[in-house]
Amino acid sequence: MTTSFEPAPIIVTALFGREDQAFFDAQRTAYFPPERNQLAAHLTMFHHLPPTLAPELRQRLVTETRGVSAPRARIADVISLGRGVAYRIDSDELVDVRARLAAAFAGLLTPQDAGGWRAHVTVQNKVEPAAAKALVAELRASFGPRPVMISGLAAYWYRGGPWEMLSRHSFAA
Repeated sequence: MTTSFEPAPIIVTALFGREDQAFFDAQRTAYFPPERNQLAAHLTMFHHLPPTLAPELRQRLVTETRGVSAPRARIADVISLGRGVAYRIDSDELVDVRARLAAAFAGLLTPQDAGGWRAHVTVQNKVEPAAAKALVAELRASFGPRPVMISGLAAYWYRGGPWEMLSRHSFAA
């Protein structure tokens, strides 16, 4: 992978525990169009923060995670994205973390990041609506809500392809 030092937008995600990451990755491998599947499964908290925020963002992510217990979270439902499918993630504690970060960067957020947040993990995207609808029905047939481990937070540079790690921050064990 080529690393560039040019400024780029920053993406912030929540990280999953190993078993949950493996589950979501397997779902994504099974259902995401292969030619579009460039990333591991992820839970995006912010889609586009300005690159100038990198030092402050790192510090805020340290503050949100260091010595802090992992937020309680659960996979709550299978949801339709119209042309895709996702698992809805419920976590009041993670919502609070995101709200604190959003408040800190309020004047710098894109409309997408300033609007309401629907925590989810996309496992299918950019397919025909009928295919998405069929997958929602298939996944819901065997679905039951269950806990999911949020192990940390991460920030990535977005340079148009696979994301480049900026920083990774783990919650207390």
